[in-house]
Amino acid sequence: MGDPNTRKLKRYQPIVEEINFLEEEISVLTDDDLRKETNNLKTKISSELDIKKQKELLEEFLPKAFAIVREASRRVLDMRHFDVQLIGGMVLHECQIAEMKTGEGKTLVATLPCYLNALTGKGVHVVTVNDYLARRDAEWMGQVHRFLGLSVGLIQQDMSPVERKKNYDCDITYATNSELGFDYLRDNMATDISEVVQRNFNYCVIDEVDSILIDEARTPLIISGQVERPQEKYQKAAELSLELIKAKELSKDGIDPEGDYEVDEKQRSCILTDQGFAKCEEYLGVNDLYNPQDPWAHYITNALKAKELFIKDVNYIIKKDEAVIVDEFTGRVMPGRRWSDGQHQAIEAKESLKIQPETQTLASITYQNFFLLYPGLAGMTGTAKTEEVEFEKTYKLESTVIPTNQIRKREDWPDQVF
Repeated sequence: MGDPNTRKLKRYQPIVEEINFLEEEISVLTDDDLRKETNNLKTKISSELDIKKQKELLEEFLPKAFAIVREASRRVLDMRHFDVQLIGGMVLHECQIAEMKTGEGKTLVATLPCYLNALTGKGVHVVTVNDYLARRDAEWMGQVHRFLGLSVGLIQQDMSPVERKKNYDCDITYATNSELGFDYLRDNMATDISEVVQRNFNYCVIDEVDSILIDEARTPLIISGQVERPQEKYQKAAELSLELIKAKELSKDGIDPEGDYEVDEKQRSCILTDQGFAKCEEYLGVNDLYNPQDPWAHYITNALKAKELFIKDVNYIIKKDEAVIVDEFTGRVMPGRRWSDGQHQAIEAKESLKIQPETQTLASITYQNFFLLYPGLAGMTGTAKTEEVEFEKTYKLESTVIPTNQIRKREDWPDQVF
């Protein structure tokens, strides 16, 4: 019965041949003719209001659309899509994950399904992991779309709401996963429709999809508002946490075997023991750390986490007398972002910095839940098969391995884990 992946790839071969057959017809068209073809296709597809019929039109015009993009890319970038890249484009259009080896041109492949789905007039989002890549792809691959008469938008971290709305209204918009997520949360908090920057989601292609949908899937995006809490409590809790840590160091030498608290690195939490509760109550001169009128437990656990789990120059850096978060996935600093629920204040107390007002969560969503909002979701990566089951189970996304254009000389040995 053979390899299922090979069977799947064979299904695309007749369409590849049809695109190649159309190449001769498309290549003699002038630049203006290509733009006219785009307008004609866009008019036919976007005017169809029935979603099912619109999808049928996309399938019908796929060979012609891909042939147009291939020709435009050849003229503008001097890069002609290989046959295997056409297959990659079809896989993405069918809302699957395309596994393509490094150097096989994933960025160029994305131009094919993005152009085709942009013809609906509903907008397409291309998601990358950082602002630099989003800008690079918008400027580089965006040339092909602009040449064909489509508008290309770019979302960057420091943009105003007016700029964001203008860019989201484009046919194809390049953005990072975090900017898309935060704009979605802000739109849901808007009090007037004029403040909403995004339109309804349609189709999305994610680059490095395993990083965003698997590694960062549970990462919550949080928008918070200020809450006034007494600053001296953070400082007192920071002093108390030092006492508890000193006691813990002694307990390692066997003097105090029980200890005052336990650290769970996997859950990123610190839990006081009964002995720790008694010691804290005695130190603070209170009867109950959970007293609603004078609560202390939250401050103490945050102070312990700040000491034990949030490491300077790893999780955050000190810049201009401020604790600035370092993104654990990209290693980039994130100015303006703060940890919620008093954790950032605990770090400021630990580092003897000015303590900013605490925040409370107003809106939150995980990347997993956010990307499931797209009716059409596809992704590209160099390693999809290893997470194939998770993609299928969580997102109902199939993974297809796209063959390399030429036979690889490099030999990939199994991973070695140390």
